[in-house]
Amino acid sequence: MASAVLIVLACVLVPVSVLTVWVHDIALDTDRYVETMEPLASDPAVEEAARNRLVQAVDVQVDGKQVTADLAAWLQSQGLPPRAAQAVKGLAPQLDAAVTGAAEKVATRFVESDRFEAVWTTANRAAHGAVVHALTGQGRGAIGVDEGTVTLDVGAAVDRVKQELVDAGVTPAERIPDVDKQMVLFQSDKLDRVRGAAHALDVVGNWLPVLTVLIAAAGVLLAHRRRSALAKTALGAALACLIVAIGLVVVRRYYLDRLPPAVQSEAAAAAIFDHLLHFLRVTLRTVIVLGVFVALGAYLIGPGRGARALRTASERTADSAARWADTHGIHTGRVGTWTADHRRWLTIGALLVLALLFALWNHPTTLTVLLLVLVLLAVLALTALLAATGRRTRSMTPPQPTAPPSGR
Repeated sequence: MASAVLIVLACVLVPVSVLTVWVHDIALDTDRYVETMEPLASDPAVEEAARNRLVQAVDVQVDGKQVTADLAAWLQSQGLPPRAAQAVKGLAPQLDAAVTGAAEKVATRFVESDRFEAVWTTANRAAHGAVVHALTGQGRGAIGVDEGTVTLDVGAAVDRVKQELVDAGVTPAERIPDVDKQMVLFQSDKLDRVRGAAHALDVVGNWLPVLTVLIAAAGVLLAHRRRSALAKTALGAALACLIVAIGLVVVRRYYLDRLPPAVQSEAAAAAIFDHLLHFLRVTLRTVIVLGVFVALGAYLIGPGRGARALRTASERTADSAARWADTHGIHTGRVGTWTADHRRWLTIGALLVLALLFALWNHPTTLTVLLLVLVLLAVLALTALLAATGRRTRSMTPPQPTAPPSGR
C-alpha cells in the first residue's frame, strides 16, 4: 500500500517538477530568458506587430485638409482658377497617405534591420526583472504588468524611427509628442492566478525534482515486484506529462481565441506564447520518451514471453558472430572470458553511468534520451559479443589435467 501511494505521488510530482525547472531556468534566469526571447526579433509575426505599433506610436499625421486648403487659397490669390484650386484641395488624402507611407517604410526598414534585434535583445534583458514581477509580483523593468496585461516599452525603438523620419526629410516628425509607447505582449485575467502558482513553484525550488526521484525510488524499492513497479512508475510519469502537454495545447487555443483588443496581432501573441513555453514543452516530451524507454527496458529484462524470445534471439546472434570471428582468426582472449564472467556488473555499471550522464546533462531533450539509448544499446551489444567470444574460447580450450597427488 505504501509503495502504491509513493508511486502515485511521484507520478503527480513529475510534471510539477518540470514546471519548477521551467520557472527557475527560464522565468528567473536572465541569460536563458533572453536566449529564449531573442529569436522573436526576426519572427515575421512579431516584426509585423512591432512595425504597426511603431507606426502608431510615431503617429506622424499631417492635417492634409488644412495644408491643401491653405495652399489652394494662396494659389488662388496668385491667380489660380477656382476649379484648379478645388483640385488642389482634393489632394489631401494623397498627402496623408504619402506621409503615412514614409513612416511605414522607415519603420519596416528599421524592424528588419540588425538594430531592431539589438534593441529587442537589450530591452528584454533589461526587462527581465519585470518578467519576474509578472510571475512572482517582485521586480520592475521595461516590461510593465497591470491588471493582467504585460507590455513592453518600445520607446527606444520609437525614438530611433522618429530620428530616421527626420533624417529622411519628414520634418513633421520633429513634433511627435511623448506618447504612450507600449507594445502589449500578452493579456490575461488569469495572471493573478499564474502569479500565485509561480510563487509557489519558486518557494519549492530546485529540490523538488530531487525529492520526486527519491519518492519514486522509495516506491519502487518498497514494492514486492520491483521490476513491475519501475515500469508502472515510468509509464505513470509519462502519462502525467502527456496530460500536461495536452493541457498546454488546450490553454494555447483558449488563450488565442480570447485575445483582447489590446493585443495587436494574434500571430505575434502565438509566437511569444510558443517561445516562452518552448523549454517546458521540450522537457515534457523528454520525460514522456524517457518514461516509455524505461518501461520498455523493465519489460525486456522480465520473464515475459516476448522478452525471453528477444533475449534468446540476441544471444544466438552474438554466438553466431563469435563463431564467425573464430573461423576468421579473430579472438578476444582474456578480455572475452573476463567479460563473460562479469557481464552482469558491466551492464549495471553502464546503466548507472548513463543515468548519471542524463542527470548531469544541462537541459536534456528528446534527442538526448535517444542518444543515450543508442549508446546503451551499443554497449550492451558489444558486451554480449565479447561475452559470446569468451564463452566460445572457454569451450574450445581443453581442460587442464590436474596433477596427481604425490605419494611417499
